[in-house]
Amino acid sequence: MNFIGSELPDFTVNAFQNGEVKALSTADLLGHWSVLFFYPADFSFVCPTELGDLAAHYSEFKQSNAEIYSISEDTEFVHQAWHEQSQEVGQVAYPMIADPAGILARHYEVLDTDAGQAYRGVFILDPAGKVRSYTINDMGIGRNATEILRTLTAAQFVAEHGDRVCPANWHPGEQTLKPGTDLVGKI
Repeated sequence: MNFIGSELPDFTVNAFQNGEVKALSTADLLGHWSVLFFYPADFSFVCPTELGDLAAHYSEFKQSNAEIYSISEDTEFVHQAWHEQSQEVGQVAYPMIADPAGILARHYEVLDTDAGQAYRGVFILDPAGKVRSYTINDMGIGRNATEILRTLTAAQFVAEHGDRVCPANWHPGEQTLKPGTDLVGKI
């Protein structure tokens, strides 16, 4: 299935954030850009490096009007225990969503039902809750927060400037392209 343009499902889940458990629903993810960051499991090996990398760049995501939501099939209490035990994960200030019933993982088709774990999926949603970019990696392939942030800013630029597109490796402030016949064969 192609998820570009698809909308958030109706959901309510628990999340651990800043020492508290809170309920999150579809409405909480609207009105700002959202990065849904699925990962296989708490107390694992690649996952803490990824969550720590996102935590190190969290202020940049917030400056870009985006919230990060890490999501696994673990409960909110396991998230809390991991947050308290892991030096890397202890830096996380964004919501850690508990999805033990697989509501979100099934919707975005990242759930490995045999393993009971989510593949490494990143879904970037606009303020209306529509997917503007996504990638899905196998369990052993870690991701890079800098590239996720770059993709987010490119998606935001395209949303704001619909007649312009971002070339490979584009970063804010760099030249963009305006598709048209004058560019055919010149790039």
